[in-house]
Amino acid sequence: MPRWEPHPERRPAVVTGASSGIGEATARALASAGHPVALAARRLDRCEAIAREISADGGEAYALRVDLSDDTSMKEFAEEAAARLGSIEIVVSNAGESTIGTVAETSPEQFGREIDVNLLGAQRLVSLIAPSMIERRRGDIVFVTSDAVENPRPGVAAYVASKWGLEGLARAMQRELEGTGVRATIVRPGPTATEMGTGWDPAGVPRVLEGFKRWGFLRHAGLLRPAQVARAIVDVVSMPPGSHITLVEVQPQAPIEGGS
Repeated sequence: MPRWEPHPERRPAVVTGASSGIGEATARALASAGHPVALAARRLDRCEAIAREISADGGEAYALRVDLSDDTSMKEFAEEAAARLGSIEIVVSNAGESTIGTVAETSPEQFGREIDVNLLGAQRLVSLIAPSMIERRRGDIVFVTSDAVENPRPGVAAYVASKWGLEGLARAMQRELEGTGVRATIVRPGPTATEMGTGWDPAGVPRVLEGFKRWGFLRHAGLLRPAQVARAIVDVVSMPPGSHITLVEVQPQAPIEGGS
């Protein structure tokens, strides 16, 4: 029988897209669980404010600016995160962009931009951090995707394609990591109350929502809170060695009928 060593109590973590939404909630949850966290995003000021709040609550957090589409920025981020926290034990690849547009009407430049951030950015991240995990024979990598992979939504084609590709990357990596002690997990949230979509062109929103409704994606008005998705992520990385949760889909519960 293989001998499984327990996780160290202090597990340095990095979270991308940590300036708001699921990323922010995950950084807070990991810090509350006793793990030092590097909050990574382009909006450094937001990450700094969150890191100060985490520190004031007794946690350990650092704010680092990163551009997932830039190789130099990614390399500098990975080096600084390791210098501040030590060897990274947990990676949460959460950052993502979404814009309105069908396959036919989206420019190749915009389509490529979303692929670059949502898919290639995740690959850049793990290519810089995963090798040291493999060398140490332990670590957790969490890819935050979307239930749009299972149920592709019309009108946000680049986002769907990028998240579909991200799950393909994650599934391939799960097989590549088998026997290394490093775990890769897909966390697939359903509709969640985040800032995603707030930057959409208001003129295009009714058309997108009509497409969602036509294909049955607006069954009820329930939305997940970011902290609920963060709870699932913390549960995944807290599983004892020798166990591996490969996929978690978290959906909002419908409002109770007849409730106020």
